[in-house]
Amino acid sequence: MNKNKKVKVVKNGEVGVRFIEPAGSVPKRKEIRLKSYDYKSNGYYFITICTYRGKPFIKKYEEIIENILLSLPERFSGLTIDWYILMPTHLHMIFVFNEVEKDLPEIVRAFKALVTRNTRMKFWQRNYYEHVIRNEYALLKIREYIQSNPLVENIKFEEFYKDGSDKSDPYKEQRT
Repeated sequence: MNKNKKVKVVKNGEVGVRFIEPAGSVPKRKEIRLKSYDYKSNGYYFITICTYRGKPFIKKYEEIIENILLSLPERFSGLTIDWYILMPTHLHMIFVFNEVEKDLPEIVRAFKALVTRNTRMKFWQRNYYEHVIRNEYALLKIREYIQSNPLVENIKFEEFYKDGSDKSDPYKEQRT
């Protein structure tokens, strides 16, 4: 049911209509980051960034994107790119942090802004997906996922950690 209210507006003798959203009716975005996690922490991060509205922009601008991506370690001391793949509508990458001064959201924001500036178009969707890689088995499986066919296979992170051996599980708080 649409709860928008119609209000007549008179401006300079012209009559028009403006819709007013009732307070509290705007949907709240889901918080996808770990609340108590320090995104400057040393370790491995799996990131996926999608193009705006799923448009296949990446092939056309592949060289620009790759040059910007590979320049990130020069811009952010302590950052290394472990693996990456450019797909038509998204890219997957694994960042390695070792005493990085900026946090993950700042680095992703800089990357997206540089690509947008250099392509002169709205290139990326508003957010991005990230996963903190917590053990070597997960790292190997994510690398395998990136190398193989990411369009067919869905990655199931809970499978990497199901034995409970990872005591540093940052997701444990959110599941309980």
